[in-house]
Amino acid sequence: MKLKGKTAIVTGGGRDIGAAAALKLASEGADVAISYFASSTGADDVVAKIEANGGKAEAVQADLSTQNGVDALIAKTVETFGGIDILVNNAGGLVERKKIADMSLEHWHTVLNLNLTSTFMMINAALKHMKTGTIVNLASQAGRDGGGPGAVPYATSKGAVMTMTRGLAKELGPEIRVNALCPGMIDTDFHNVHTPDAGRRGFEAAAPLKRQGHVEDAANLVLFLACDDSAFITGSNIDINGGMLFS
Repeated sequence: MKLKGKTAIVTGGGRDIGAAAALKLASEGADVAISYFASSTGADDVVAKIEANGGKAEAVQADLSTQNGVDALIAKTVETFGGIDILVNNAGGLVERKKIADMSLEHWHTVLNLNLTSTFMMINAALKHMKTGTIVNLASQAGRDGGGPGAVPYATSKGAVMTMTRGLAKELGPEIRVNALCPGMIDTDFHNVHTPDAGRRGFEAAAPLKRQGHVEDAANLVLFLACDDSAFITGSNIDINGGMLFS
């Protein structure tokens, strides 16, 4: 029970990496607040699983691209659990693949707000209730290598999250540690929507580990960065990509 007595927020916790991370943190004793944007089904399912195992969890609808949504999530977490010890900034997305020459300013701002500005707003609001603790950001391999075709805004936003992680580690230490994970090909709805199947099969053939990542792989790393097992690590952006990119 590495997180007994701790409260965690996992944004975008209703599916994929977010859901797996919420379940993993709860399995180690954390109370968990989970945000979702549109559908409560996945988040409610995660809450039910945590409660069935004797844990405490709360699902909160919130549009984290707005200050009102961020404030509502923070307020509900503090009201329900009394404080915040761990913040996992998982919410985000690519939205749609578009080349820069064909891109509107609106699309650019949408993607950066979704991945970067929302992360800033969550950290800014959470820090008012965090004297000590850990922040775990979800960056991406795209932040290292520029991403796939039509993903420049997404890659740019994730690269900025990586830089934010480094800067915040210096600003918030020693009381609060800040790290990020940089997932590559993880078997999620993100890649179901945005990555052709042939690309996924090609990844499996080329990767040293000969498989896509599982959400549990990412959740295990989130737990490591959230707990004292990583007590001497801060400002790190850790690759988790099956060996496809060495940074």
